[in-house]
Amino acid sequence: MTTRGPKDGVTTLRELPRAIEPGRDLWPQIESEISGRGATAPAAQATVSTRRGHGTPLRWLAAAAMVGALAVGVWIGRSVLPGAGPAPLAQAARPAGATLPAAWVSDPRYQRQHEELMRSLGAQLAALPPASRVKVMASLTTIRQAKQQLEEALGKDPGNALLQELLVNTYQDEMRVLTDVREASDAGKGI
Repeated sequence: MTTRGPKDGVTTLRELPRAIEPGRDLWPQIESEISGRGATAPAAQATVSTRRGHGTPLRWLAAAAMVGALAVGVWIGRSVLPGAGPAPLAQAARPAGATLPAAWVSDPRYQRQHEELMRSLGAQLAALPPASRVKVMASLTTIRQAKQQLEEALGKDPGNALLQELLVNTYQDEMRVLTDVREASDAGKGI
């Protein structure tokens, strides 16, 4: 047998043969395996059930590990949420129905933009048509009431993630309205 060098090897697909016949016919063996499978089906099922039996303790161990990891994650997550630290002690010390003041530290950029938009709100509202002005004032009043209610609810339950998300969404809604008012007054059109 001679060895081929890199120059003697196949360089293009055209040099390969179009068809290669196998050394033996594989179909009789495949057919016997398929037809023999029906006769040995109970044995195959027994093998599968024994395999499952060996994996059962491992599956229970994996499930227990998942539950343990979930419990640790919840425990760590509760200690990281805003207001979740000393809340149980504060709840025990305060009378029933009393609220804690909700303290939210917000982004300084948000504070600056919000203050700037609020300072210019009066002039921008004056530039709007009366119908648009009424809509904007109604929207801002609704948003302010929602913020106040959410902050009060968070004072009672500071670790409530849903209330926190709703409050953030309300802040974003207020910024959208204020930004839309600025854009509409700059363009001289209504909302």
